[in-house]
Amino acid sequence: MEKSIEGKLTDNQLVELSKTDSDVFGELVSRYQNRLFHYIKRISYFGNEDIEDIIQEIFIKVYKNLNGFDCDLAFSTWIYQISRNTTIDAIRKKQVRPQSVQLEEDDSLKIFRSNVDIKNELEIKEHVDEILAIMNELPYKYKEIMVLRFLEEKTYEEIMDIVEKPKGTVAALIARGRKMILEKLEAKHFLINPK
Repeated sequence: MEKSIEGKLTDNQLVELSKTDSDVFGELVSRYQNRLFHYIKRISYFGNEDIEDIIQEIFIKVYKNLNGFDCDLAFSTWIYQISRNTTIDAIRKKQVRPQSVQLEEDDSLKIFRSNVDIKNELEIKEHVDEILAIMNELPYKYKEIMVLRFLEEKTYEEIMDIVEKPKGTVAALIARGRKMILEKLEAKHFLINPK
């Protein structure tokens, strides 16, 4: 199939074509490889080479399970669910706690910008190191959900499917994560007034 035509197809259409033509699967790999790399980097402590190995394992799992893909789900939700589970398995194999995950400066700012008015944005930039340190100290279960919501820009429904938790739990984890960050900032006498 011609590359320009493949680029216009939806993920689900590519999945169907990939079941009979393995060359089409390359388009799905192209669409998701970079996104998954950044996602795994945000939720794990792995270096680039380990992440590449994890991504390869993810795409092997996806390809082997194409026939089991539920077309009622968005393909992106399904592949993120496989990516999350594969990453957690890799963390367990290394027997290192995932709490050592480190977000980058731009990541922490994105989370705050989603709920802070423009007036406070300058204050946030002045205290970026403190914010980053606090965010990196968050328990993994909160950080993971916040990464999916604010950095990967997943809907609550997508997050529910990826982490296999009910909507109320997802909402509570996001609210609690934000509250923990704000409490720690207030304790350091740096106040942010959310909208």
